[in-house]
Amino acid sequence: MKKKMICAALILAFSLSAYGCGQVSESIDSITGDAFYDADGARKSEPGITNKAASPTEEAAAYSMDDGLADSIAMGVAGEADEGIGVAVSGTIDESTPKDLPEAGQLTAGRWSDNDNWGFFANLVNSDTITFPSFGISPTDRTVVTVKNKDGSPAANAKAELLDKDGNVIWSGVTNKDGVAYLFDQNGSKASVTVENGGQKQTSEIKGSDNNGQSGGSQKASSTEIEFVFDNDAELYKATDIMFIVDTTGSMSDEMLFLQSEFTAITEELGTNNTRYSVNFYRDEGDDYVTKCSDFSTDVKKIQKDLNNETAAGGGDYPEAVAEALNETMFSKDWKDDSVKLAFLIFDAPPHSEKTSELLEATKEASGRGIRLVPVVASDADRETELFGRAVAITTGGTYVFLTDDSGIGNSHEEPIIGNYEVKPLYDTIIEIVNDYRQ
Repeated sequence: MKKKMICAALILAFSLSAYGCGQVSESIDSITGDAFYDADGARKSEPGITNKAASPTEEAAAYSMDDGLADSIAMGVAGEADEGIGVAVSGTIDESTPKDLPEAGQLTAGRWSDNDNWGFFANLVNSDTITFPSFGISPTDRTVVTVKNKDGSPAANAKAELLDKDGNVIWSGVTNKDGVAYLFDQNGSKASVTVENGGQKQTSEIKGSDNNGQSGGSQKASSTEIEFVFDNDAELYKATDIMFIVDTTGSMSDEMLFLQSEFTAITEELGTNNTRYSVNFYRDEGDDYVTKCSDFSTDVKKIQKDLNNETAAGGGDYPEAVAEALNETMFSKDWKDDSVKLAFLIFDAPPHSEKTSELLEATKEASGRGIRLVPVVASDADRETELFGRAVAITTGGTYVFLTDDSGIGNSHEEPIIGNYEVKPLYDTIIEIVNDYRQ
């Protein structure tokens, strides 16, 4: 079904004709967006109330139109398209013509941390309401490592490694500003944890690890906690690296214009003092490009220009080149060792199912470098996409973000299987997340 198109002036400026990228696949479970859960993750017998905004804003309504008007404007611009295939007229924007973008702050979003709500998450997993691994990534067997300095303050940027009985590294992570790192065993072989902080190194065995093996199939959720104290003084992260990885296939056309306007507002708020930005794009095999990546920079005008020159096009099937985009960006040598690292993955479709090994390696690389993946799930995403986003957020110590229907922009956004959450503008949500991780 054709997506509602955005404001006539914006459509003409971008020459976009907005269609879905493919038939949304069936949800992997029978739970719908109308289901509600209690504080422990158990499904309620009676529907509860999710804390959501009351209605779309007037500003958002001003950017929507009925399909008939959208069709008449689009005629002769992009032509008709087969249903289910994302199309757009791509090309370089004429810099002599100012780009007309909608006002920032109209997209609405919610956020959720499964690491902060582990009891809720574990209940969902252990009751088989949701199942993992997801695309080869299992976030269910967790070891929480807390590292402190001699004065009791959190030790940020300490390196933690999860080892098997032979001393092989299973998973690695970097402590956040609260001195916490999350490590994940994928096959039930964990035996000990090693932490390096300020040139000092300590190792601790994991009690009962021999009886915690989980291999293959659906995995139950468990969590082990270990604390380390070092004779060091506290050190702060010195910089911030913020990356955006954007799906630019045809199904993202309804959010693309608004994302372009959000970027300037976000960088104006966060600034460039010890802060760098990188914007990267991906589509899929057979499109104009698979990935289009860039280094970090403080030149936000140049980054905005590159962002404005992008259009949403291509796609055609539901899965997209998520694995290729994560491989290229997570293994980049351009991340600073002493920086807070955040990667916002803005997407609406899952990876290709045959890319599980590449996805696992990219996620492990992100965790080992202290890159917090923050998936931002857009409209028409299914349950499979949600669980993939939550898996990479959990295993890298990130935060799960999802757009909501409250803005009135784009197609329907499926309600995630989470507890109560607060709806805010996406702009505010991103700013809050960055500040939550910064020191």
